[in-house]
Amino acid sequence: MAVGWPVALTAGDVRLRPLRRSDQRTWMALRAQNAAWLEPWDATSPVPVRGPRPSFGEFVRSLSSQARSGGSLPFAVDYEGLLVGQLTVTGIMYGSLRSGSIGYWVSQHVAGRGIIPTAVALATDHCFEVLGLHRVEVNIRPENAPSLRVVAKLGFRDEGLRERYLHIGDEWCDHRSFALTTEDVPGGLLNRWRGRSLAT
Repeated sequence: MAVGWPVALTAGDVRLRPLRRSDQRTWMALRAQNAAWLEPWDATSPVPVRGPRPSFGEFVRSLSSQARSGGSLPFAVDYEGLLVGQLTVTGIMYGSLRSGSIGYWVSQHVAGRGIIPTAVALATDHCFEVLGLHRVEVNIRPENAPSLRVVAKLGFRDEGLRERYLHIGDEWCDHRSFALTTEDVPGGLLNRWRGRSLAT
């Protein structure tokens, strides 16, 4: 079971919190407005999905169920009190691995303001300090320059190319894998990110 779920994490104007059914209108509008910005990076199913798409309420219930089971942590990303994106820690594993993978999206109209680096730092620290994970990774398409800047700003280690790693659109796409372990950020990733931000 996820530790302390539901949980909210805050740093300045950036807040991570559970997605709510009341977010439907804003979430749907953001996804529609950012379709061209987000779809090149959105994972898809290689197997045709039959039947009606789940409702937003069903989507939120599914995310909450995954969080309660401890397999993932799905967060809404708020900036200055408004929903602007989403971040999810998936594939949470314990045992001898103790690892998870972070994925995210943010609306183009607020991109470049340090929102996602802060959100990733918050989530990473939560994974290390609360969940007791040892490793967090982010997998990014080599063409996704904005996301590559996120991991570069945060100092994630480039661990190389994963060929045909994730299905997107109509093909299996290569991704570059970036990671941090607890040894890399003994003082916490958020503190390191804030220190770099103040220095620039």
